Amino acid sequence: MSMLTRLHYFNCVVETGSISKASRVFDIQPSSISRQLMALEKDLGIRLLNRNTRNIGLTEAGLTYYQYSQRIVSELDEAHRAVNELQKNPKGHLKVSMTVGFGESCVLPLISAFIRQYPEVNIELELTERVIDMVEENVDIAIRSGHLPDSNLIARKLTDNNFLICSSPQYITQHGQPLSANDLHEFDCIKYGYAGWREWLVMTSAPHAFKKLTISEGLTVNSVNGQKQLMLNDAGFALIPLWAVKEELKNGSLVQILAQDTFSPCAPLSSTYALYQKRELISPKIRVFLDFIRENLDRELEE
Repeated sequence: MSMLTRLHYFNCVVETGSISKASRVFDIQPSSISRQLMALEKDLGIRLLNRNTRNIGLTEAGLTYYQYSQRIVSELDEAHRAVNELQKNPKGHLKVSMTVGFGESCVLPLISAFIRQYPEVNIELELTERVIDMVEENVDIAIRSGHLPDSNLIARKLTDNNFLICSSPQYITQHGQPLSANDLHEFDCIKYGYAGWREWLVMTSAPHAFKKLTISEGLTVNSVNGQKQLMLNDAGFALIPLWAVKEELKNGSLVQILAQDTFSPCAPLSSTYALYQKRELISPKIRVFLDFIRENLDRELEE
């Protein structure tokens, strides 16, 4: 029998003044309640109740214990109500860490709509490329791209990265464009400085097979948005995720080349994931944020 159940029995006996009345409240035999009260007194090593054939009264120790027991049960009931309310209405502080490029291109544009739908969720956003400790830094969700190391975190896939090669129309007008992937070394190429995405690979027909391309070494930048800004200012070609340049491809400020090929900075092909700590019951604020981002991200990328 749990200590909490014994506290409920004890409080009820004190408040009704009778073991038999308390037994009717819990729909059990009076002898069961008596045994649990005696077990409680044995654990504490002190008598809590004075019993006779007609009445039950509190000892001095029993009065002190009842004051605490009443408060414990009341606060636990309040905790249950608060948690149940959270399940119905997601609320509270939500800390999300995300990579700069994906955050600025895909997540930040959706935040205002999320806040309108869930006004009681207070969001703290961190844009960073560094490795974080989710437990130590109290991060609820981390959004990262690439291949994930083995860990005890839960990973939910948000989207494939779908890398492509593109540039501004002005650069192509001035310098031309490669006829094949093997010709890229003849043009200005804007490399991404992240260690896992520095290579330029063209995938071949065999599963996970690829060919490493030789490209110019002239320009490297450490952010996806930096690559995009350089392209928009006619600096050359870049290998970049579709999600980073979707709007620019649509409005014509950037154009894709060599669309017949599949490119990647790493093998096998990579995706972007939302990571959260492994829990038996996922917090409602985390669940609704992940559902909202995934649903709206799919819609944005399909348009």
